[in-house]
Amino acid sequence: MEKKYRIVTYGCQMNVHESEKLAGILHARGYAEAAPEEEADIVVFNTCCIRENAENHAYGNIGALKKVKKAHPGMLIAVGGCMTQQAGAAEKLRKKFPFVDIVFGTHNLEEFGALLDRKLGRKKAVVDVWEKEGEVREEDISFRTSYPNAWVNIMYGCNNFCSYCIVPYVRGRERSRAASAVVAEVNGLLDAGYKEITLLGQNVNSYGNDCGEVSFPQLLRKICARDEKFRLRFMTSNPKDFGEELVRTIADNPQLCRFVHLPVQAGSDRILRLMNRKYTAKEYLEKVEMLRRIIPDCQLSTDIMVGFPTETEEDFRATLDLVRAADFSAAFTFVYSRRSGTVAADMEGQIPEEVQKERIMRLVELVNAQTREKSQAYRGKTIEILCEDYDAKKGLYLGRDEYGRMGYFASGRDRIGQFVQMRVTDASGISLQGEISEG
Repeated sequence: MEKKYRIVTYGCQMNVHESEKLAGILHARGYAEAAPEEEADIVVFNTCCIRENAENHAYGNIGALKKVKKAHPGMLIAVGGCMTQQAGAAEKLRKKFPFVDIVFGTHNLEEFGALLDRKLGRKKAVVDVWEKEGEVREEDISFRTSYPNAWVNIMYGCNNFCSYCIVPYVRGRERSRAASAVVAEVNGLLDAGYKEITLLGQNVNSYGNDCGEVSFPQLLRKICARDEKFRLRFMTSNPKDFGEELVRTIADNPQLCRFVHLPVQAGSDRILRLMNRKYTAKEYLEKVEMLRRIIPDCQLSTDIMVGFPTETEEDFRATLDLVRAADFSAAFTFVYSRRSGTVAADMEGQIPEEVQKERIMRLVELVNAQTREKSQAYRGKTIEILCEDYDAKKGLYLGRDEYGRMGYFASGRDRIGQFVQMRVTDASGISLQGEISEG
């Protein structure tokens, strides 16, 4: 009988791609994906600890499998990722959930196959979380299920140590992959028919700083030297390292989407200093102005956090002012979540939950108004959509334009993986509806 697996993923796009690596390891051992967890021979939780609710969600779902495993004693449960990489977390997990069979971390995720083999050879649980990061692995072991999109890690870890962020502690210091390996992986994906590649790193602007091989703009130019139609994106950029060379590289290469995700986090200089972000609101807006001067049709998205320790109403209003000035096309908004092990967790002046909620609602209202305005400007225009999927419930194909805006359209034949020209007939919120020529 065929063995089956189920991977439960929490957190960012980096985790989604790492779950593809876990899937690749399992497929190499003869496993196939299971639909419900109850049918799986092994359930793998790829966890996140950036925000407390993600960690609590993972704990809840792990606990819910206790009864399932009791009914299916042969089922294996593995837990890995950022949550288990925290100091003392593996021991806490095993004490709380003794029925978990394998515990691993971020540094040895690619060793998961060996850990599974060890577990299958004995009854005792396997707990192996490396304290130090290992060497960068260059081979692509991913089992990809996201056609026509693909994600490619170009670096791992982070050196920034923002005061609210646990990432440097659970993913280690910055390590860049060899440019030749990145370019080869991207070329392999393009040869396989993928149409949109997203380069991933905690701070892609820092690529190459640890090895001096090539800079990030130079890496982008190497990839774009391939003369064919495809889209290239990257995330995430830190504003302190975002410079004119990168912007001009985007301007000069049509494969690079004219859409930049540039997290600002706050509009108050005092809060930015406490966050250890290493730029001011004025410097951020100057970079936005430079981006739009060089690439007038470029659009911008961001991350914004409210309720950081000691944040006053004046600080929050400075954030609202920056949002208005930057005129983002989209923003991911968050309430500050206290993370044990970070500098901010021990700061005085933690903001009451009711104040955080009131501020996030005001911020979301402003961001949504900007997003709606950007969507309305699409009406009547013809845009290029890369078709990604088919929504059976709506009976419509869907895909995104280069600015990440989702568009829905009808077609009499399969359009997945194709670039289509869509005339926008309606716009609601962040979604667009339109018509394409069937010629």
